[in-house]
Amino acid sequence: MILFRHILKEHIAPFLFASMSLMFIFLLQFLMKFADRLVGKGLGTFVVMKLIAYNLAWMVVLVVPMAVLIAVLMAFGGMSQNNEITIMKASGVSLYKMMLPPLIASVGICYLLVIFNNQVLPDANHDAKKLMIDISQKKPTLTLESGVFSQEIPNYAILVREVNQISNELKGLTIYDYSNPYKINVVTAQRGRIVFSQDQTKLIMNLEEGEIHESEVQQTTLYRRLVFTKHRIIMNADQFLLHTSGPGEQRGDRELSANVMMAIVDSISKVKQNLIKRYSTFTSRYFFIDSSRFVAPEAPPIKNNKAFALTKAFEQINEAKTIMTSNSLQIQSAEKDMDKYMVEVYKKYSIPFACIVFVLLGAPLGTMARKGGFGFAASIGLIFFVIYWAFLIGGEKLADRDLITPFWGMWAANVFIGIFGVLITIKAAKETVTLNFSFLQKLVPKALRTPEEEKR
Repeated sequence: MILFRHILKEHIAPFLFASMSLMFIFLLQFLMKFADRLVGKGLGTFVVMKLIAYNLAWMVVLVVPMAVLIAVLMAFGGMSQNNEITIMKASGVSLYKMMLPPLIASVGICYLLVIFNNQVLPDANHDAKKLMIDISQKKPTLTLESGVFSQEIPNYAILVREVNQISNELKGLTIYDYSNPYKINVVTAQRGRIVFSQDQTKLIMNLEEGEIHESEVQQTTLYRRLVFTKHRIIMNADQFLLHTSGPGEQRGDRELSANVMMAIVDSISKVKQNLIKRYSTFTSRYFFIDSSRFVAPEAPPIKNNKAFALTKAFEQINEAKTIMTSNSLQIQSAEKDMDKYMVEVYKKYSIPFACIVFVLLGAPLGTMARKGGFGFAASIGLIFFVIYWAFLIGGEKLADRDLITPFWGMWAANVFIGIFGVLITIKAAKETVTLNFSFLQKLVPKALRTPEEEKR
């Protein structure tokens, strides 16, 4: 027990340090991405802090597994560098027993992260989305930047030379209206103001001192120019709203727990089965029942008019074809919706399980590398985490397109990296292996190498 406590103690400080460092990096990235949309927009400090706090949830989900990997690499690398691993092996303690404490701890972290993914993360994502929508409704100019075209409003491209985020006043506007595909419509104005309608469903842009240039797409010779003192454009604001369905608010797949998404998948599955039965009914009625007989639709009896009867029969066949095509598209849509939700369900468990996989990977790597510095651990950890994340993103895309199952899309990374970790664990436990990273020095330019490195 003393040995187990010592091994766990070696992990605590690197885990906390790695967690804080990675959280700082993710937070800095988030601020750099959204700083231009938050700073100087007239938003209160409390609102900005709430938005940051809500977004910390998804950062925790990514940071914890990576921190586990870095902590294991640093702990086992440090113990190997100080010959503690050699001493423990000489005392009859195998590498498997050394890995047992961090494995048990990783199981606990995995369990807590699963609870976090199902109880905290969905509400945090939902609150973050609601807050961004509230900010957009109160500050409709939030998505507009001076000198940059904004296309967040469907069918419109808006260019503003000067934006006043506090008063929502705009200067030097150029608006390309694509709402009518048969016309080219360009509106320019010296000044303008953007507000929401009272029911928050429309975005109203009041323009002053401008022109409307309109022409036909097919007849480019026709051109009309209108000069106005005041003009109003009403645009759809659905993308700024939270639509409701029933008594509660409709949430996206990343704003729901696994149990809720499984219930949704079950309901979609029932709808899919009804569509399949309906599709089979029409298929058996209008197409081949066996290889020798074709069943045509019953045409109404017409007096001595075979041509009309055939026409009527073909009309019924075309109608059946349309219905079956519609059913087929609905079935495909249901399958895509099911895959989308199942991807998120598996993700809520596969990412926490990565904590266990990374212990299997990090312990032997740290033992063989015999280096316990944060730089080495962060470098190796980053390499494997990028590989893991590439598997995860690629699997999600392939699963959403129904090219692979949602299970393999989310669990392939754990399976492959886990197998690799088990293999190198067995190799490291059976014999003393040291990893040599001197080959990386060849990638460094000669001008930057030290004299000691040149001799090697």
